[in-house]
Amino acid sequence: MPSSIPPLPGLTRYTWWGAVPDGLFTKTQLDREGLKPGSDPVGQVLYHGNCYAPLYEKSAAVPKRRCSPAQRAVLDRARELQYVCRRCGDRRDYPLGSGRWCEPCSYAAELYAAHAKAQRFAREIVNDPASTLLVTAAGPGEYAKPETVAVIRVHDQELLHEGLAGTYGTPERGALLDRLDALLDGRRVVHETDRGPVSRYPAMLVTPPGQHLTSERDNLHAWLRPHRESGEKADYVSRLWRGWFAWTTNEWSSTAGEPWDRERGTLVAWDRTAQAADDARDQAALLHRIAGGTEPVWERARWVVDGQGEPELPRGRRRETTTTA
Repeated sequence: MPSSIPPLPGLTRYTWWGAVPDGLFTKTQLDREGLKPGSDPVGQVLYHGNCYAPLYEKSAAVPKRRCSPAQRAVLDRARELQYVCRRCGDRRDYPLGSGRWCEPCSYAAELYAAHAKAQRFAREIVNDPASTLLVTAAGPGEYAKPETVAVIRVHDQELLHEGLAGTYGTPERGALLDRLDALLDGRRVVHETDRGPVSRYPAMLVTPPGQHLTSERDNLHAWLRPHRESGEKADYVSRLWRGWFAWTTNEWSSTAGEPWDRERGTLVAWDRTAQAADDARDQAALLHRIAGGTEPVWERARWVVDGQGEPELPRGRRRETTTTA
């Protein structure tokens, strides 16, 4: 409603309701009696301090057009459908809005959108002949030292480098860094992980022993920064797999995570050993699996379990920000 409605020129103004003559009514008052104005306004009354409402003669009003039984049935049906999910058919005790999707279906659709986005990103990597996967393998533990390093070309899964990581500050480690600088120059570099539980970031190679890894990167080595076109498109195998696999046990969540159980902890779809070359082969094969889409995702993925098929989020429920892949 506007903050003010100016008076209409040339019409008598009444500054309070008690001054309005009998027989003059506003549109709202006529509507309550099943009538609508049949002539031009003959006056206006001030309300809310700065708004004027036109007044009409009730004697000139005409009956409002009534809905036919068929029209009323259509309206009643449309009103009833506002409570029924368009996708799964469940009825809610509140209107679902223009999209007519219940929350579980909306979350399933958002998870599927993240799954499809991860597959698109994986296809970009697999189809890029220059893209490489860099794996820095280490044993378990918060301060584990890198033991081996491997670089594999994702497109044809050819191993470009494998060897020991050496010790921080030694000529062996320096030679490895020089080798990686030359090998990865100008290439799209994919990293294994963007989070724990085992720290295997390539930044381990330039981090002094006993210090925590931070989000800061050594500007001397461009390959420490994964390729990205946006914050959501940083190339990490774990991020792509997490979005594609779509694991979540929370019906009211649209965010996927790594599967876990009480006994084995967090699970991933590749081995984490001290042999970087073997792990790199597993991860490159996984990227091809994600890109190909030839194998089913998690058998309990939301859109698989509910039996409604692969959903597409309705336009009215789409978020402005994209889902992390």
